Amino acid sequence: MAAKDFFTPLGSIIASLMFFWAMFQQYFPYELRSHVEKYSKRLVTLIYPYIQITFHEFTGERFMRSEAYSAIENYLSSKSSTQAKRLKADIVRNSNQSLVLSMDDHEEVSDEFEGIKLWWSLGKNITKSQVSFYPATDEKRYYKLTFHKRYREKVLDSYLASVLKEGKAIKVRNRMRKLYTNNGSMWSHVVFEHPATFQTLAMEPEKKQEIIEDLITFSKAEDFYARIGRAWKRGYLLYGPPGTGKSTMIAAMANLLGYDLYDLELTAVRDNTELRKLLIETSSKSIIVIEDIDCSLDLTGQRTNKKKEKVEDGDENKDPRQKLVKEEREPKNSQVTLSGLLNFIDGLWSACGGERLIVFTTNHIEKLDPALIRKGRMDKHIELSYCSFVAFKALAKNYLHIESHELFERIDELFGEIKMTPADVAEHLMPKTVPGDVEVSLRSLIQGLELAKEEAKVKAEKEAQEQEQEQEVKSEIKMQQNSVKENGDVK
Repeated sequence: MAAKDFFTPLGSIIASLMFFWAMFQQYFPYELRSHVEKYSKRLVTLIYPYIQITFHEFTGERFMRSEAYSAIENYLSSKSSTQAKRLKADIVRNSNQSLVLSMDDHEEVSDEFEGIKLWWSLGKNITKSQVSFYPATDEKRYYKLTFHKRYREKVLDSYLASVLKEGKAIKVRNRMRKLYTNNGSMWSHVVFEHPATFQTLAMEPEKKQEIIEDLITFSKAEDFYARIGRAWKRGYLLYGPPGTGKSTMIAAMANLLGYDLYDLELTAVRDNTELRKLLIETSSKSIIVIEDIDCSLDLTGQRTNKKKEKVEDGDENKDPRQKLVKEEREPKNSQVTLSGLLNFIDGLWSACGGERLIVFTTNHIEKLDPALIRKGRMDKHIELSYCSFVAFKALAKNYLHIESHELFERIDELFGEIKMTPADVAEHLMPKTVPGDVEVSLRSLIQGLELAKEEAKVKAEKEAQEQEQEQEVKSEIKMQQNSVKENGDVK
């Protein structure tokens, strides 16, 4: 049989069916049409062995974009780029990817889960509306999942949960991360683009690896924290002299985990209520940072100075005008208290949200109240000290692209005799010419170390001389006191 002989009657049959359906829709009563459609769908369901689930882009009365639709879109992005023949390309705001690909309307891609074959398709409904004299169309997209009915339980219980979880994780990885700062009780932000990583940190490899493992373990411990009944958060205290890389460490932590950063300025917060409000508005997967906490507020002195303040207030109550003059003269400081900060760290409100790191930095750990930095609040204390020879080698690799040099032996000797911060070492390793000369940079560091050694020697000699002079003065005073005493006894 020729092909044309086969398609000629087939075309006539299709045309007849379409004509009959048009007549049925136009002339038959609505009740009859609805009954026919209902029973025809039931008949198809009995024969058709597949189940379909539809996820609409917009849901609810306010037409908010569905979180499930967004998660599915992220999940299918990689599959779409490898399977779909027609793709849509777009530059998505707040994304690290310069170009995001997704499948075009009415495209279909397949997926597999524990041996189950599934199909995703993207559909679109177009409805026409009349606004004033200008016609408009409203497009409503949806994802449709198709799978065999024998796998209903596994798809509903396991597969969909896995898709939503993976889609949300992809969104977090691809999003443009932000650096927030507060002005009073309001957060404002800029794009976080700090390039620091743990690979570029000047630190002993063992200590660096310990911190990395601790951070990754925390980020995957949601079930553990829920099981032991604790809020999913962890406190870090970074302490050490200025220039030892505390801020760089925080940036590296954020880049490792893909978290947003909230740089909290305590002196800009009016009271504990505002502090609580700021905490509630922070998102999950974030690091809340309070830098130089020993300088932010007098959190330790507030305990010891209460009695002194009461005495002063009692004196001023004798003359109210004096108290008024003092209040006008003194600026209104932040009323954030140590108790308010402790509640911020691990009180009831700190459990709002999850997967947060709280990081304090200080140059003087001895000035902090023990209640503020105890385990359970600041769970991990990390000392960032002066640069060692091992840390120097990491800096040399980053700045000069070298792992060994004949001058390393002299530098190792000097590091054993003198202390220098990683910031000062890095300044000496900065290229002095274009292109950079390795030997010039290393000799600049040696010169800096030798100069620091000489300055330390002069300072030590000066201190020894001052102590010697002070001892001589004390001896002379003591001799004079003894002489006066002896003369008094003679008289």
